[in-house]
Amino acid sequence: MASLEVSREVKFKEGEEACTLDGTVDFRGNPAIRARSGRWVAGIIILLNQGLATLAFFGVGVNLVLFLTRVLQQNNADAANNVSKWTGTVYIFSLVGAFLSDSYWGRYKTCAIFQVIFVIGLVSLSLSSYIFLVKPKDCGGIDSPCQSHSSLEIGLFYLSIYLVALGNGGYQPNIATLGADQFDEEDPNEGHSKVAFFSYFYLALNLGSLFSNTILGYFEDEGMWALGFWVSAGSAFLALILFLGGTTRYRHFKPSGNPLSRFCQVIVAATRNWRMKMPSSAEDLYEGIEKDCSNNAVRRILHTDGFKFLDRAAFISPEDSDNQEQGCNNQWRLCPITQVEEVKCILRLIPIWLCTIIYSVVFTQMASLFVEQGAAMKTTVSNFRIPPASMSSFDILSVAAFIFIYRRVLDPLVGRIKKTDSKGLTELQRMGIGLIIAIIAMIAAGIVECYRLKYAQKICTHCEGSSSLSIFWQIPQYALIGASEVFMYVGQLEFFNAQTPDGLKSFGSALCMTSISLGNYVSSLLVTMVMKISTEDHMPGWIPGNLNRGHLDRFYFLLAMLTAIDLVVYVACAKWYKCIKMEDRENEYRV
Repeated sequence: MASLEVSREVKFKEGEEACTLDGTVDFRGNPAIRARSGRWVAGIIILLNQGLATLAFFGVGVNLVLFLTRVLQQNNADAANNVSKWTGTVYIFSLVGAFLSDSYWGRYKTCAIFQVIFVIGLVSLSLSSYIFLVKPKDCGGIDSPCQSHSSLEIGLFYLSIYLVALGNGGYQPNIATLGADQFDEEDPNEGHSKVAFFSYFYLALNLGSLFSNTILGYFEDEGMWALGFWVSAGSAFLALILFLGGTTRYRHFKPSGNPLSRFCQVIVAATRNWRMKMPSSAEDLYEGIEKDCSNNAVRRILHTDGFKFLDRAAFISPEDSDNQEQGCNNQWRLCPITQVEEVKCILRLIPIWLCTIIYSVVFTQMASLFVEQGAAMKTTVSNFRIPPASMSSFDILSVAAFIFIYRRVLDPLVGRIKKTDSKGLTELQRMGIGLIIAIIAMIAAGIVECYRLKYAQKICTHCEGSSSLSIFWQIPQYALIGASEVFMYVGQLEFFNAQTPDGLKSFGSALCMTSISLGNYVSSLLVTMVMKISTEDHMPGWIPGNLNRGHLDRFYFLLAMLTAIDLVVYVACAKWYKCIKMEDRENEYRV
């Protein structure tokens, strides 16, 4: 009875000193006290930080394609490719940040360091634009091209924007995971808040970009590039100060060591035991002991079927038994089943992750070809000119609307229809719906382009605004992309965070960003291939400098077809996927 009372006191105590059950610690490294750390106080700080940092990032990214064409004098295809490569590099750097976070630095330190790099990159970009690039003054508008630039000036520009890419890329996967860490999923109430956090996180990301897409987009479109970049730098600095201000409130997971070595240990140990006869029951596999774990807070993963060859890494041979009796264990010969299951989890995630790349190809068109398509449409209302990049505001409004619709209407409705206590649509189901909406978005964009060409001037010197079709006809394609994001990217964030082991949560968020990265590179490759094939026999190609002589609509329809094929493959992978099974720590405390 006494032990039962102690367990209840640890698990259910409502007072000030009740600790979290997921193993998080405070900034001093002590067990995190529930009432004094994390939850929505820390969560709101992180959401505000994300909004300001996103404003700063999109202050550069949303009009980068126009900066390259107007200020650096690049053609449409080269500018679209350079933007895709830069955006892709942003997300490749997310793997660097995730690795450092999960292995050595922890999420808080990683976020702080990369935000400093982010600020330095934005200040460098602002200075280089003001001093070197925007010459003569106020050039870079629709009718005011800039002078040519030296290799040194262009080199300084690329150094600056890739510092921005490094800073933002390393920061993004860790801030999302740090935010999720503020909610103890072992507690039912906080677990529900954790699910809601991902929706609000993506909403904060989009609301942060709203100011960039409208106000900053307008000033940059009018040639005030340096001003736009300085505002971005100021926003990033405020985000950094706000983030540091919440230091004492955050909950932290301790880094769990180099995951690459853990993966290699499983492969080597399984290979060494490949001739051994395996036991019939998984209960005979090595479970591990406390001192084998680099981070005692990491929950154990239960054994699952599949990839049975890897189970050999947890087979206890007579030699391993002798080593254990002597108090030593070589993890290159014998790995705990949790370590083996970590490798299985990542292997199962890879097919799902690969299926998200084509969606990211569709998503990246908003920052490149959608903008170029909009620039070739009628962009004036009375005497006011609408910056083409600001049309992505409709994507943001769509995201905000569909997050509300999903959380308040669709999710409860599906739960009632299923007549279960489940949360409605699963993450995998939502990602599939996102792919379907993306197909519709590309078809809508292609149809709009067909009508734009119908009302366009074929021969023009400056072809911006050369079609009489209003730019507002782009609203459906932006709104559909926004709706698909709510299902695909929010679902992705939740899915990869939930399905990665405790020591690899930042890596899970980085997978989402790397999907976007590869989507940008695939988009760049597709544009290059399409232009190479479509310009044979001296044809202008599908995406020429003068879009009125091309067939951008065919490129959109091609993307719709590729996404439809991807959807079929994704459904097969989703049916095959097996979810991670974690130990029930709540039941542990009740024993």
